Amino acid sequence: MAAILNQRQYRITKSWVRRFEKTLADFLGAEATKALHPKQRELEEMAIRGQLETLQSEVAEYEGLLANAQPLVVNSMGDLPRALIRARISADMTQKELAERLGLKEQQIQRYESSEYQGASLARITAIMAALNLELEGIMSRSDFGAGDRRFRGTISQPSPTCRSPSTG
Repeated sequence: MAAILNQRQYRITKSWVRRFEKTLADFLGAEATKALHPKQRELEEMAIRGQLETLQSEVAEYEGLLANAQPLVVNSMGDLPRALIRARISADMTQKELAERLGLKEQQIQRYESSEYQGASLARITAIMAALNLELEGIMSRSDFGAGDRRFRGTISQPSPTCRSPSTG
């Protein structure tokens, strides 16, 4: 998963965006590049622009999560780990803060997120959802637990303070 998971990665990625912007400007203005074969020049420019756009997209996604501008939608059980990461970022919670809420070390949350929660038990994922104040609403089919089609329709929501959860009726 190529995404920004924390403030440190955000700062580093922003730094790389600035470097690539400068590299592109230098490339476009350099006399030496004008002597290149047009195809070579085009390919080199495309490579720089492609990397820059990827980094800018990652920064925009992270900033959108911090601004709570993006809904957390889960279309399959495979989307759930990414949604948990996005929910943590959207809640403006660090990996360390989540770990503290769960009584874990920060490194464990880092491992979970870098592996998209592959080693996490259902009980641990449920605890993470509770720590993030998340509710999973949707319809799960039997195939979610088999080798067949792993479809799930639903959303993850953070109840507002004035809303009552279904369990409190």
